[in-house]
Amino acid sequence: MIDIRQADPGAEDLRPLVQAHLAHSWAATPQTSNHTLDVDALRDAGIRFWAIYDGDTPLGCGALKTLPDRTAEVKSVHILSQARGRGLARAMMLHLADVARAEGAIALVLETGAPHLTEYDAARKLYEALGYSYCGPIFGYQADPNSAFMRLGLEPRP
Repeated sequence: MIDIRQADPGAEDLRPLVQAHLAHSWAATPQTSNHTLDVDALRDAGIRFWAIYDGDTPLGCGALKTLPDRTAEVKSVHILSQARGRGLARAMMLHLADVARAEGAIALVLETGAPHLTEYDAARKLYEALGYSYCGPIFGYQADPNSAFMRLGLEPRP
């Protein structure tokens, strides 16, 4: 059974997942443009972390970082390669949107790899399908030719 649980990214069963995310981003992104958070950064105040489990096995993760402009930044969404193709990234993104909306965020924002970084094609396609629009640099970032910035307005649910 698949479920999403708030978790400690430093938990023994989750460290390999965070390491897989870091390894992917370091291989796919020039180091000067890499904004991936490690375990310690994911434990900072203002950041909350969730893991997707199938029973007791973690398959993926995602996090939200509260920003002072009333938006929430999506961070560290990663699904283990052997678990891809099951809709887990979509489920995590929808979960993060529900949490942010319930907490009164006006939008979700994110930074991902620019279109010439083809390793991020699937992620950008997912974000586009979920209604994210490309935008300028988000809070805390500057323009970078290796980054794409996206935003999803959050309307309260009726």
